[in-house]
Amino acid sequence: MAGAAGRLLLAGAAAATAVEVAHLAPAAGRLTPARRTVCRGLAGYGSATHVALTFDDGPDPRSTPHFLDELDALEVRATFFLLGSMLERAPVLGRELVERGHEVAVHGWDHRRPWWPDPARDLTELRRTVGTITEACGVRPRWYRPPYGVLTSGLLRSARRTGLRTVLWTGWGRDWTAHATPASVYATLRPQLRGGATLLLHDSDCTSAHGAWRSALGALPRVVEHCRERGLWVGSLREHGLA
Repeated sequence: MAGAAGRLLLAGAAAATAVEVAHLAPAAGRLTPARRTVCRGLAGYGSATHVALTFDDGPDPRSTPHFLDELDALEVRATFFLLGSMLERAPVLGRELVERGHEVAVHGWDHRRPWWPDPARDLTELRRTVGTITEACGVRPRWYRPPYGVLTSGLLRSARRTGLRTVLWTGWGRDWTAHATPASVYATLRPQLRGGATLLLHDSDCTSAHGAWRSALGALPRVVEHCRERGLWVGSLREHGLA
């Protein structure tokens, strides 16, 4: 009996592992080699003359207004991937994003790691976030980016059922760390500032080191200047020419 019970437990564990692997398989798209080949659309490679500027984790009343002012000064429009829980606390700021010409998108309801499959939860939370964004901002979002870039099978299906297209990124600035500075963010992004790129930065530190958003904010002028010097137009995902 002990041997049979042990074999049963092992079989159950193997089955659970297989479920987890299948559940997380789409997350392979966040790996750089995959993004550069079979997952170019998922990564956000767009027009060769355009760079898409995107921000995650807002809207945050402490920091997002500073980004809006800086983007106005630079005459750049961007895509903001919003957390439903953050927008629920600052709906007026969500509306302001749209009124100032920016695009709003879905980052999920909160910023948890979706390691274990729960398709019903995934669909419910995405629908809730889409509804909250649509009501608060006055527009229905088109794009989805999962927290941490972990795109599970359940999230991928739920995004499709909710009418969202999933887009990750081709370059980031590591602006979420306690040691990040405007210079370090720019230096990290610089090799990735090419035509067709989708850049990931953060307009909130709600899931990052306290005050880390200042490093992304300070890097923006140099990032935009670098692109413009090379004849690249910086804008939102809706202008990015994604196939």
